[in-house]
Amino acid sequence: MQISQPQLRVFDALIVGSGASGGWVAKELTERGMLVLMLEAGPPRLPSRDFTEHVWPYQLKFRGFGDTKALLENQPVQRLCYACDEYSHQFFVNDHENPYTFPDDKPFMWIRGRQVGGKTFCWARESYRYSDNEFKAASRDGYEQDWPFSYRDLEPYYDKVESFIGVSGAAEGLPQMPDGKFLPPMRLSCGALVAKETIEKKFGLRVTPDRVANLTVPHHGRPACHYCDQCQRGCYTASYFNSPAVTLPAAWRTGRLTLVSDAVVSHVVINAEGKAAGVHYVDGAAHKHAEARARVVILAASALESTRILLNSTSRGFPNGLGNSSGVLGRYLMDHFTLEGAGGIMPALTSSKRQPTGNPCGFLIPKVLNTAGGPVNKNFLRGYRFDGDASQSLYGHAFGIPGFGSDFRRKVREEIPTYFGLMAQGECLPRYDNYVELDPEKKDVWGIPALRIHASYGENEHRMAKAMREDVAAILDAMQLENAEMPREELSMFGKNIHECGTARMGKDPKKSVLNAFNRLHDVKNVFVTDGACFVTQGCYEPTLTIMAISARAGEYIAEEFKRGNL
Repeated sequence: MQISQPQLRVFDALIVGSGASGGWVAKELTERGMLVLMLEAGPPRLPSRDFTEHVWPYQLKFRGFGDTKALLENQPVQRLCYACDEYSHQFFVNDHENPYTFPDDKPFMWIRGRQVGGKTFCWARESYRYSDNEFKAASRDGYEQDWPFSYRDLEPYYDKVESFIGVSGAAEGLPQMPDGKFLPPMRLSCGALVAKETIEKKFGLRVTPDRVANLTVPHHGRPACHYCDQCQRGCYTASYFNSPAVTLPAAWRTGRLTLVSDAVVSHVVINAEGKAAGVHYVDGAAHKHAEARARVVILAASALESTRILLNSTSRGFPNGLGNSSGVLGRYLMDHFTLEGAGGIMPALTSSKRQPTGNPCGFLIPKVLNTAGGPVNKNFLRGYRFDGDASQSLYGHAFGIPGFGSDFRRKVREEIPTYFGLMAQGECLPRYDNYVELDPEKKDVWGIPALRIHASYGENEHRMAKAMREDVAAILDAMQLENAEMPREELSMFGKNIHECGTARMGKDPKKSVLNAFNRLHDVKNVFVTDGACFVTQGCYEPTLTIMAISARAGEYIAEEFKRGNL
């Protein structure tokens, strides 16, 4: 993809960020005739240089264990993410260049990917629709507020996104987890099929293959997944969704997209009429300051980054940040919490025959508690779901086998275990006291104020976790595992699941929200925020598919309003 510098002209629209959200907005605007400038804070990624899904450990300097010194020195936070290692650390930021702060008693893990494509190179690809259990949760249980639209309003945009990017999955007919426009589902492993039979018979729960943005058949010129099972390292064949392979080329083909990489946006520029005139940015390599101009500004830089830009966009009319007349900008931060580490060996599946490996998909047990028509647990609001898988160990089991010589080799070859693992993921309530603000002292390497993040899980999350742990224990018992291990007692660190949402939420009431139902600031009619910052609730499912559907809807709205002269 060609990457050029913006000419000295005013674009129709300027998009900050090139990931899941920015890619969809760019596609919608350019295909509807608008001239678009996209600014991305990081560099482009080249498959021949940066993708490592087919690299063997012996081809790496540290054999996949990582250049410990470099990772510790430059990525002490990022390396806490399972996907940040010697193979793929290039997809994650340098923590020293991109600092943030938090109170000592409220640790936060901020995992970031600054490059053309954002985090879409190494996301987990799980793609679930929200339902009115999420969009209208407040109407059901009375806590906080509803989204300003319903599932029916977003349904056609879910259809559009799934049909274009390709999502494999099985239709289950569950009202709390709507079916979509699916490609054939990925097959469950032998162990997962045994688990499915046991769990469905014992507990009456539904067990279904994960719905993932991996292709199981050729789709729009992209080949099907070849099951190397190293998706977090990039994908030469573009067999899963990432914006540089799917949405950005569609926008580029229109001839109306200009993309500038290594452009770190600091703030939105407001003119004398109180409207956005463009943005101020810093060249990431040369550290030179510049401005880019446009009639419409769309922030799609990720939830916390877009909010940081708004907070830093102060002026006489907006002394506390752009769009913050309500005082809720930066508030209501959410991230899923998980119970992890549960599992054990399935003794009946120990084998001397190695099964085909490389399935990038496990199974899902959808949310059932506290859904419309479902069972109710009055000890907490909202609910949770489970993820799991069961697969053979490649050679990892060899490290735990005692002995040596021919008998040891025989055990490694002929006693291949199958490990069953289970994780529970719960919904985080939107709370006013989970918030971000600009740090009064700390700045990033480009001189832009860093974020200070105040976030912790509350009583509701801890009560929910108790029920989650009890359910996990019951499932492990029913599976009759050897060496079964319960999940770790502590909840996952806030931010660890990389599903941060909220801080610039939508709403009908400008006094209680930042954005309207189409992602436009209540305070400034030509500024939009289309990423996860707009979320009102989070549910217990991954947010990326919903972010893309919201972005497609917002893009359509922006283009129509622009043509009418309303922006």
